[in-house]
Amino acid sequence: MAQTYLITGGAGFLGINLVRYLLERGHQVVSLDIADFDYPERDRIIEIKGDIRDRATVDRAMQGVNIVIHTAAALPLYKPEDIYTTDVVGTRTVIDSAFQHGVERFIQISSTAVYGIPDHHPLYETDKLDGVGPYGKAKIEAEEVCFEYRAKGMCVPVIRPKSFIGPERLGVFALFYDWAKDGRGFPMLGSGSNRYQLLDVEDLCDAIYLCCTLDKDVVNDTFNIGAKEFTTMKEDYQAVLDYAGYGKKIVPLPAAPAIFALRVLEALKLSPLYKWVYETASKDSFVSIEKAEKVLGYQPKYSNKQALVRNYQWYLDNLRSFEGQSGVSHRVPWKQGILSLAKLFF
Repeated sequence: MAQTYLITGGAGFLGINLVRYLLERGHQVVSLDIADFDYPERDRIIEIKGDIRDRATVDRAMQGVNIVIHTAAALPLYKPEDIYTTDVVGTRTVIDSAFQHGVERFIQISSTAVYGIPDHHPLYETDKLDGVGPYGKAKIEAEEVCFEYRAKGMCVPVIRPKSFIGPERLGVFALFYDWAKDGRGFPMLGSGSNRYQLLDVEDLCDAIYLCCTLDKDVVNDTFNIGAKEFTTMKEDYQAVLDYAGYGKKIVPLPAAPAIFALRVLEALKLSPLYKWVYETASKDSFVSIEKAEKVLGYQPKYSNKQALVRNYQWYLDNLRSFEGQSGVSHRVPWKQGILSLAKLFF
């Protein structure tokens, strides 16, 4: 049965993939985003341009909505106050509006950043939460807001996805793809023998849709979502360099001095990489998806390698559309800063 979905952050990377996914299945879509919805699907949806922190705008977007998928968030490169007011206060604004309007389900897109820098793997939904930095802390608080409304009787599935990639994803991955495109090797913190699970955005859309369509009593829970197949970080990322065809290699760097250098560069605002990226890049990072497989019937289609190569090919196919752009979201390349000079040595 066709439903009306409100996607907060509908103009973002996950948002546009969800829009396309839902339209393909015959649903009506409302997008609420502070950014313009500048995609070919614009005339097939209802676009509300506005801030999730503005209750009047949120209430307007909520009219006639059956299901909310809350993807809007201020990412780690935003100012701490914007992260808190968007990710925590904004979440409360949206879910309270959904509650008052009798919305059937509210799907919260959280993050595995809520686990911080863990001391064991795989990570389970029951593990302790330890937010690193303003973003990690805000994601934990946003989940707590969701649990308040779950206790009031709402169906509020919480999804904790690993870093996800695919069509429209740029951000930090654009840095890697730029180096691969230009026939450069790529530095990796540590030996690269750690296992770092990723996730294809199409598999994430599948998981979200399962939470939208299965029985409420089944989905009203918290789920880790990630790829099922992944090897070492060095091997997974090497797949892109092999696909690029220049014979280049991933180049391991001693982790401790490299991390120290990145801390300094971040403090001087010369590098786009933030703590959670470089502090975890040389460590294992993977979650158990057993619960999602068992409870939701989640079956991811893409391995890490396949997801990375698929995203890289999209990057090549669409390069002209974003050349010269930069910003702090996942939809645009991040400025490489001093790292663009390091590229010359690889």
